[in-house]
Amino acid sequence: MINGEAVKRHETLGQSKDGTPVEVSLTVSPIFDNGGRITGVAGIARDIRERKVAEQALLGMTRKLVEAQEQERTRIARELHDDINQRVGLLAIELDQLRLGRDDLPTEVRAHIHKLLQQASEIATDLHTLSLELHLSKLDYLGFPRAMSSWCKEFGERQKVEIEFKNGDVPKLPQEISLCLLRVLQEAVHNAAKHGGGGRIAVQLEEKSGEIHLLVSDAGRGFDIGAAMQGRGLGLTSMQERVRLIGGTIVIESKPMGGTTIHVRVPLESKRHSQPTAV
Repeated sequence: MINGEAVKRHETLGQSKDGTPVEVSLTVSPIFDNGGRITGVAGIARDIRERKVAEQALLGMTRKLVEAQEQERTRIARELHDDINQRVGLLAIELDQLRLGRDDLPTEVRAHIHKLLQQASEIATDLHTLSLELHLSKLDYLGFPRAMSSWCKEFGERQKVEIEFKNGDVPKLPQEISLCLLRVLQEAVHNAAKHGGGGRIAVQLEEKSGEIHLLVSDAGRGFDIGAAMQGRGLGLTSMQERVRLIGGTIVIESKPMGGTTIHVRVPLESKRHSQPTAV
């Protein structure tokens, strides 16, 4: 209790009469005497095992969906890189050979071929970029902080957006956490660049008190969070689900014309249950 107020919905590990551990939702309320003084406390423990089983089942389904999504992204990325991008590259080469190998072509035709060649080259570049966005291969050979820094630099250069990346002393992270944070970063920065009004984007990554902190903020136009959660396109729900899968929390703060801050916190170790409470 704080200042004599009830503590509601505190989940902890209790213990049944036969000694079996039980997950419970504990509510503790103060008992007052006629003079308004606290003379004791009253606690109510509710068995939440069935709810927890349902939550774990839902969590398992969400994890499978995210894993399937990543596998599909990898497949599409390889298809773009190994097949479609190469075919566009060959098309560009053939256009260039046509332009250089035919002296009898009219000037306007030659100019049109040159324009088509430029378009094919731009498409090839975009396909390569999309392939890298879908499959974050830099995680494997650069490591997490450098992969994140490299992605911010390349995205900023492509989109003509200033991204300030600050990296604290972050330890080596499991692949699941690294991939999640990079996907959240991608979504947050894409949103900031698209909806933020073109201002500077600040990204900060650090380890503090046994947690990994990722902050992405901008001073742009902002948005109404309630309306965004009901709509589509911002990917807020996707970010929340991904962070929840790795046991983290995400706080999104934004308001119209007030900028946006996304703060992700991920514990490096699983949180331990408190001491059992008899029920």
